Amino acid sequence: MKEWLEQDILSIRERAYLYLKNLILEGEYKAGDRLVERELAEKLKISRTPIREALFRLESQGFVNTVPRKGVIVSHTSTDDIIEVFTILSSLEVLASKLAAQKLNEQTKEELDLWIERLEFALNGKGGGDLSHLHIEISHVLYKAAKSPKLYEMLVDLMDYIRAFATIGRKVEGRMEEAMKEHLEVFKAVRNQEVEMAEYLTKIHIENSKKAYLSSIEKSKENES
Repeated sequence: MKEWLEQDILSIRERAYLYLKNLILEGEYKAGDRLVERELAEKLKISRTPIREALFRLESQGFVNTVPRKGVIVSHTSTDDIIEVFTILSSLEVLASKLAAQKLNEQTKEELDLWIERLEFALNGKGGGDLSHLHIEISHVLYKAAKSPKLYEMLVDLMDYIRAFATIGRKVEGRMEEAMKEHLEVFKAVRNQEVEMAEYLTKIHIENSKKAYLSSIEKSKENES
């Protein structure tokens, strides 16, 4: 009974954390928004303790910060911060592509074949709907294929961080389709164990994503002026 209660408490803590993080990543809570423990607890119908712990965890990851006389607010991410993240992501994702190609086995090969077929199907307009929901799944497929738990953990943390502003870059006309085509070519290179090509294509993909983000930000500033 005690063990069950402990697991249930952990589940509540984890759910509170994931719920709040996703609201920030999806833009429901924006930079400068105040997060009030009491209001969040009432909304989720749980006590304030798991909310407090979730906010503490989010603060340790840089998603929120505590401001005197204001409380907990969603952190502001500067353009310089985002460029830095893209730079780190590029190095780590290139490494993931390299390792994935080098460590390719039959199971990974079959999974990549399925994803290559799925992406080609979607890009030919047969998949229906928005392509954006595939982006996170695709990234996780590549990260797992590298078969490096530590690298996977670092990349997932970066992807969580980058999700908060990645949608901005996707607003550039045609960028989502381009990004999916880039992922497709990376998968093909990894599938064929073309190590150098996989590294090169991954680097180009991250660079193009960064350019799309900066272009979108520049347009936003022009519209505001």
